[in-house]
Amino acid sequence: MSFVKFKDVIEDGDTVIVKYAQHSSFVVVEKGKDFHNKHGRFLFDDMIGKPFGSRIYASDRGSLRSYIYAMHPTPEYWTEVLPHRTQIIYASDISMVTFMLDLKPGSVVLETGTGSGSLSHAIARTIAPTGHLHTFDFHAERVEKAKAEFASHGLSDVITVKQADATRDGFGVDGLCDAVFLDLPSPHLALPFADKALKSTGGRLCSFSPCIEQVQRTCDLLRDMKYTDILTIEVLERKLEAKPTTMPECPLTSTAPPKAGKRKAGESSGASKRDKRGSSIDDTSALSFTSTNHVAEQKGHTGFLTFATKPHALLLQSPAEDDDEGDEGDEGRKNE
Repeated sequence: MSFVKFKDVIEDGDTVIVKYAQHSSFVVVEKGKDFHNKHGRFLFDDMIGKPFGSRIYASDRGSLRSYIYAMHPTPEYWTEVLPHRTQIIYASDISMVTFMLDLKPGSVVLETGTGSGSLSHAIARTIAPTGHLHTFDFHAERVEKAKAEFASHGLSDVITVKQADATRDGFGVDGLCDAVFLDLPSPHLALPFADKALKSTGGRLCSFSPCIEQVQRTCDLLRDMKYTDILTIEVLERKLEAKPTTMPECPLTSTAPPKAGKRKAGESSGASKRDKRGSSIDDTSALSFTSTNHVAEQKGHTGFLTFATKPHALLLQSPAEDDDEGDEGDEGRKNE
């Protein structure tokens, strides 16, 4: 099946995202087999032929059967459930990368390293069907697993995976790329090769680094290479919970203290003060509204994203070079 093209009905061999409560996992549908989780035993035969998004009931819980939702895979779902071969980039950073690199259908992108393929799936979905992603990793086993994974997800036409040391070997795609993404321990060492990979007409570059010292070295070299629009940002996700709130209505009557004087017969001091200062709070007349609060525990720092623009090659020419070209043209016209 394809992570790029959607289809309606679950078939044998499809990858399905299983959603239950606040949890997610993935399964590969195999006719005649089943899978188990804490909610029970689920038959793949019950999935086959059903539309994606269907509720699938456990086969062994009697009348009180638990259920799951069988969802179509997307890059966002895959980021939640993928097998971790390395640390991955999550949806909040991925969305910023695809936006700031100006990715669109037809873009040619260079990525290093591939890792677990979280970002690769999102880039492939964004640039398909006419774009292409060249992704590199130095670890041979990870490269082979990524190739098999991309093939099973229908992405082989969009993604090319190769093994290479980005800081030593280069990429072999000089002048072909519209954008470059670097996720390396020493991104500054790969910048000269990344610069060659970008088109001479210019392009966008992004480097993901968890430490600010890496960012400083990268930015220093980008300035030396005459890159422009250098920007480093940190994306922090802040979740809000919306829930109904009820506030008792308090009558805003006079709160002035009563004048001193003698109490009437049979009147208690407490009742007198309460009646004269205002009515008691009426719980039956309450104000209901929806309030929002931040979730107590939230994800913190993931990494810094450094973006920069490679200018057009003509803009990098020095005035002296332009003058030399002009002089040569003048001499040629004189000789004529």
